[in-house]
Amino acid sequence: MSVPPAVIRVLVCEDQALVRTGFVTILSAQPDMEVVGEAMDGRAAIRSAEELKPDVVVMDIRMPLLDGIEATRHLAGPDSLAPAKILVVTTFNVDEYVYEALRAGASGFMLKDAAPPELINAVRTVARGESLLAPAVTRALIGRFAERLRPSAASASPERDRLKVLAPREHEVLLLISEGLSNAEIATELVISPETVKTYVSRILTKLNLRDRVQAVVLAYRAGLAGRGD
Repeated sequence: MSVPPAVIRVLVCEDQALVRTGFVTILSAQPDMEVVGEAMDGRAAIRSAEELKPDVVVMDIRMPLLDGIEATRHLAGPDSLAPAKILVVTTFNVDEYVYEALRAGASGFMLKDAAPPELINAVRTVARGESLLAPAVTRALIGRFAERLRPSAASASPERDRLKVLAPREHEVLLLISEGLSNAEIATELVISPETVKTYVSRILTKLNLRDRVQAVVLAYRAGLAGRGD
């Protein structure tokens, strides 16, 4: 977990003017935040992020010219030399691209109709280097996309090999994370303390060279660990 900056510099990328203005107004009113730029499409989002170097990018998925998924992949994907911290905003009930956005490198996502305090907390969470993927949302993702995401044996093999560095208990914790359990729920399931769970999660991320919990869930799917039903 990184230490958040004293003032969090935020770039808001959203094509709907009313929504964008709302985000800007809410975030600008916080004493520890500064909105350093706005973008109305994916190409502008990339240009602005590369120029302004914000601490957090609030990214809509559905935008003209270039969608938020491709913009996220460019700014935070595996080929990015300095991955940006991206918070995706979406209308989950109609959006079938959430998983792809997370896989592209987003640090988390939230719903557009979330209350202002949730948006504020989300930006602060991502700025700290933490992921924002609520257990309930993880379960929804699993339920909605499990069949489509389940890999073939061949495609899962390289990712599965990565998991060999994990100790048995760490492997077990990763499986529970991928099933959408919170740290408290994992602690109850394994009859250990929440602090011990946090330690396991930290070790898992370090050993697998993952940025956050979101990437752990994605890797578990790509390795065929999640959604196997066994």
